[in-house]
Amino acid sequence: MHIAFLTPEYPHKKIANCAGLGTSIKNLASELIKLHYKVSVFIYSQDTSEIVDDNGIIIHKIAYKKHSFLSWYFYRKDIQKYINKVIQKEKIDLVEAADWTGITAFMKFDCPILIRLHSSDAYFCNLEGRKQHFKNFFFEKKALKSASYITSVSKFTADKTKEIFNLKQEIKIIHNGIDIQHFSEIDTETLPSSILYFGSIIRKKGVLELASIFNLIIKKSPNTILNLLGKDVIDIFKKKSTLQLFKEKLSEKALKKINHINHVPYQEVKNYITKASVVVLPSFAEAFPMTWLEAMALKKALVTSDIGWAKELMIDGETGYTVNPKNHQEYADKVLQLLNDQVLNSKMGNGARNRIEDSFLQKNIAKQNINYYKSIINEKI
Repeated sequence: MHIAFLTPEYPHKKIANCAGLGTSIKNLASELIKLHYKVSVFIYSQDTSEIVDDNGIIIHKIAYKKHSFLSWYFYRKDIQKYINKVIQKEKIDLVEAADWTGITAFMKFDCPILIRLHSSDAYFCNLEGRKQHFKNFFFEKKALKSASYITSVSKFTADKTKEIFNLKQEIKIIHNGIDIQHFSEIDTETLPSSILYFGSIIRKKGVLELASIFNLIIKKSPNTILNLLGKDVIDIFKKKSTLQLFKEKLSEKALKKINHINHVPYQEVKNYITKASVVVLPSFAEAFPMTWLEAMALKKALVTSDIGWAKELMIDGETGYTVNPKNHQEYADKVLQLLNDQVLNSKMGNGARNRIEDSFLQKNIAKQNINYYKSIINEKI
């Protein structure tokens, strides 16, 4: 069986950007390779075209090509033409694409197309309560309506996407997984009274709420440090740095207790997670976030948001706490509870790791995907 992934991102030194989408694809692709299946990854909108072997995963960088007329359409046709050549040559059985901006709209492949719901632009706009560009909505709806099959990384995302696009198709739920061998405990000392947020510095991740929460934490625990690990993003509403907006909301005392680390190699992120006493992830818009899985695998007690997908991943009071990020006082109280009670902190961290081992091991998630892939392929024979 030969599975291909079509994606705008992937974690590799020759690819400029990567977030949770690319990480989840690599986790699954790596497990498929271990089980002796063939995997190709097509990455579009790249600076150059190149083929790279990433430990058995064959990466096809597809350079962006601007056309003088209807470039959005003809570039899609360029991608389609290239992939279909590889499908024929390498006997690809199925192409999986992400829902983001509907890249497969107006594409036709010489094998079944499966779209996995990681979170479309329409989905994020809906959760954030902001207007979406009609073009993006049109492309995403066209891609989903044209897909042979649809799967989703969470039931919440599936239900919300069905509602947004008025979809009638059945959507298979297969959560993201994680290879815990890559997230085993490392010999790094936990720093007392340290909080970590990691991910993009952006409104939809609850960063601006975190400023108000941290102000309350500092009042009761003035020696607490908050580390922000992630790239700063221009705020979609204020049109200025989200990090600057964050700092403007901080009290004078809180401002002295934050550190921003713009970027570290992906392999080093786990060092920052391990050092933290508590991990805070107050996001308003996710599907089934890899950041949460990674922190849980490293036995970290989390305080997260309590929205939709959180209830499929976290167990409130066992793996940490789930709180509405707008409830600043309750959120701060839960963080302080974990900072001040190391026995409880350790118990919740162990609960988080157990939750991963029970339900989200990549090897088990990969088997679910393989069975689903095979059912699609066999149906087409």
